[in-house]
Amino acid sequence: MTTSYKIRLDRGACDGIFACLVRDDRFAEADDGLATIDVDGITRDGEVLIATLEDDQIETARQAAAACPVDAITVTPTADLDQHSTAQPTEVSDD
Repeated sequence: MTTSYKIRLDRGACDGIFACLVRDDRFAEADDGLATIDVDGITRDGEVLIATLEDDQIETARQAAAACPVDAITVTPTADLDQHSTAQPTEVSDD
């Protein structure tokens, strides 16, 4: 099943242990000795790399994220992101 999702790799948190490479071959070692994501369409926000993908490999990406000992990788389905961005604030009553 094809799923749209984002992989977020915080290179500032990465220690270059490369447990992610063993789980998902889209991760690679960059010239600076840290992990990178080897796919087209990467965006960068400071030291954070963000890849938006639409394929059937979300579980592979999740395995890479789970293997990272410093939690530098997150995987989020874009449907979850859309729900959060369109959610309206809920009014809280004092009752």
